[in-house]
Amino acid sequence: MLPYATLKEAATALGRNLTFAETLWFNYSAQKSDYFLYCHNILFLFVIFSVVPLPMLVIELLGSGSFDKYKIQPKVRLSFPEMFGCYKDVMRMFFLVVGPLQLVSYPSIKLCGFMQLIGIRTGLPLPSGWEIFVQLAVYFMVEDYTNYWIHRFLHGKWGYEKIHRVHHEYSAPISYAAPYAHWAEVLILGIPSFLGPAVVPGHMITFWLWIALRQIEAIETHSGYDFPWTPTKYIPFYGGADYHDYHHYVGGQSQSNFASVFTYCDFIYGTDKGYRYQKKVLSKMKEELRGVGEKNGGFYQDLKSE
Repeated sequence: MLPYATLKEAATALGRNLTFAETLWFNYSAQKSDYFLYCHNILFLFVIFSVVPLPMLVIELLGSGSFDKYKIQPKVRLSFPEMFGCYKDVMRMFFLVVGPLQLVSYPSIKLCGFMQLIGIRTGLPLPSGWEIFVQLAVYFMVEDYTNYWIHRFLHGKWGYEKIHRVHHEYSAPISYAAPYAHWAEVLILGIPSFLGPAVVPGHMITFWLWIALRQIEAIETHSGYDFPWTPTKYIPFYGGADYHDYHHYVGGQSQSNFASVFTYCDFIYGTDKGYRYQKKVLSKMKEELRGVGEKNGGFYQDLKSE
């Protein structure tokens, strides 16, 4: 809750007039507790899990059309009942695990004497766009590196059989399957998401953006479609749908493409060799087919000229 009763008090404390964004924030948050603001994540996650995958659901149900050429595993298509079943399983996990986890994790951002585990602030001034960008970059890097090693552990014999095999029930992933996992995996992989804000504490708005963007990214990489116009293709070392789809395609035996967001860990530790070999083989096959097509085209052109 903000320590100012009026906008004038806030402006006096800052020594300047509030920006438009700060005025909006004051009007919305001034009388709300930090706990209430923190719990907004539950609503954000529910909306993201429910709404963001919808365009991909429609594309999948169309079955054919201009988007077919972008489908990574074109021979695998799920029916509406199958996709809705996945959504129901995700929502069950959301209400039984994710939501309660958000509620009980709040004490971790509170002050404990002079110790502060995660110092998420809710007051004024608001962070600048540059500050938000840098902090989000750190959050993604920290989460990605930590998630990489946890993911590798989950592909060990015990981790896969007891926990991670649930997520791999979808060998051709769909957007709704991004958060589809064993309850223990949901809890374990929740840890990396909090490490970034713990290392570089920021504003509540930054924290909201981080939670939202991380889930949207996961939905995009599980979409099953590799669209050339996706803005994330311009992000250096970004994996994307095609990169992660290979991991699901190989399945439980996969020792490749463990990264959640970026590819640098897989490259450094040599866990992208299978993927790179597959891309090399496919590229060679396409070149050979193109050569055959050109040769046949030339042959037909010769017949026509005769």
